[in-house]
Amino acid sequence: MALNYDPNLIGRVFETTDAVEVKAERIQSFCETLGETNPLYADGKVAPPAYAVTFRNGRHFFQHVPRFGRAGFDAGKDVEFVRSIHAGDKITLSSHVKEIYEKTGRTGTMVFVVVRSTLSNQDGQEVAHIDHRFMSRT
Repeated sequence: MALNYDPNLIGRVFETTDAVEVKAERIQSFCETLGETNPLYADGKVAPPAYAVTFRNGRHFFQHVPRFGRAGFDAGKDVEFVRSIHAGDKITLSSHVKEIYEKTGRTGTMVFVVVRSTLSNQDGQEVAHIDHRFMSRT
């Protein structure tokens, strides 16, 4: 079955969040919560790579995720770390539909929508890419 969707959705940025300033205290709290003991991150000046997943999309994010068939669910995330996040950085997050594809498994056909969120600092440098994968059944 051919998927029916507007191909112009692919690559079009549908959301850019306001900048969020990274605080040393938040980095330290994140490290404490995860049990991160690497001295590189202990003083909160540099965030560990996993800190990138603490940034959230805007509240209208899901309005822009194409839906296919019945209800779906979160099918995982891939995170690519590009450069370090530092205390004082102001991070924005922009999102676009990266890819839509079908896959057939033992339980039937599934449609996957991959939304890429790119995190950038105040200098416009990309710090991470997060690919959110959503699956639904046709």
